[in-house]
Amino acid sequence: MQATTEAAPRPRVGERIIAVINRDPSTAPHRTRNDTVLAAVLLVGAVCLALFTDDGSRPDAAGWTLLLAGYAPLAGRRHRPLLTLCLVAVPIGALHALDYNHSAPLPATMVALYTVATTGTVRRALITGSAVIGLGLTMNAFTNPEGMVELLRITGWVVAVLFCGIDVRVYRQYVAAIVERAERAERTREEEARRRVAEERLRVARDLHDLLAHSITLIGVQTSVAAHVLTADPERLDRAAVAQALDDIAETCRSARGELRTTLEVLRAQDTAAVPAARGPLPDLSGLPDLAESARLAGAAVDLSVRAAAVPPAVGAAVYRITQEALTNVVRHAGPKPSVRVEVHAGSGALRLSVTDDGTGPDPAGTPGFGLVGMRERARSVGGTLDAGPREDADGFEVTAVLPTPATPLMTTTTITSERTG
Repeated sequence: MQATTEAAPRPRVGERIIAVINRDPSTAPHRTRNDTVLAAVLLVGAVCLALFTDDGSRPDAAGWTLLLAGYAPLAGRRHRPLLTLCLVAVPIGALHALDYNHSAPLPATMVALYTVATTGTVRRALITGSAVIGLGLTMNAFTNPEGMVELLRITGWVVAVLFCGIDVRVYRQYVAAIVERAERAERTREEEARRRVAEERLRVARDLHDLLAHSITLIGVQTSVAAHVLTADPERLDRAAVAQALDDIAETCRSARGELRTTLEVLRAQDTAAVPAARGPLPDLSGLPDLAESARLAGAAVDLSVRAAAVPPAVGAAVYRITQEALTNVVRHAGPKPSVRVEVHAGSGALRLSVTDDGTGPDPAGTPGFGLVGMRERARSVGGTLDAGPREDADGFEVTAVLPTPATPLMTTTTITSERTG
């Protein structure tokens, strides 16, 4: 079997642009080759200036040597900008001092100054420019005391090159900042998309848990009722009770199948715009009587009290799912024929839910499930809190939740008491 190695992901275009802009000049690929070519091209131009311009005496052997020495350091200009400028300044200064052609060495000086300005800080560029101008003033004072025009020309070139280099450096930083912000925004969008996917998967997991746990528990209880009726007294078979139990099982299966289909439609949706339509209406407080009736069919006596006005859909769905899971736990863990009281009361800016039973509660040594975790997650999803644990004043288990809601002046009251069967 051949081991397959996964190729490392290629960096984004924006990341490559930032890397190019912020790249250390000393680590740029082919820097020495490119700078050597540039130095050679500039040297050819300098030779042409020395041969065809009348700006001082034509260089002799010493002059050509100094000219070559002034351009040679440019091959390493991006590796050591300040050192390159110093190495250029020495032979170029000698050329000017010996009154050789003054135009020929000018490109080397300007390129060296430009490199310092683009690779260093503004402060370093200004200090370097001041030093070069000061050196030019000193040399001009000794070689050509009356050459004020030449002095202004040199100063103007130095200032122009320095500000051009500073402007290029600032522009590069500006472009890098823009690209970096775009990259950060892209990463934020990707993280937001991943967060939404994780939240949706968690929501689907909660819905599947609540749906399947509740439905399977009811089906199990209803099947036990049917089996008990069939085996209790075969001579006096209560066909009506058996038929009712089977009808209850069929109804539970139909309800579970419908909710499961809705959940699967969410998973199969191709885009987020189709999700709300696929999900259909969220369960709300109007479904609490059906939950109480289902628990009654499973053998529990349910006292349901709802005193609340219309609440936000998310809060209503959270109340429905928390109540569904709490009643499922009562049927599974509270023992035979438990009594449970469900209260949903609206207070000042909050909806309070309480599910209390008098059963034995879950087995502490049993395998922990996801029911309590899911209920707490649902409460937190709407900004609420949930507490669950054994009752302090009596036997049984209690689940209480406080879910924030906007103030609603109109209150409605619904009280349903479901007696246990049999």
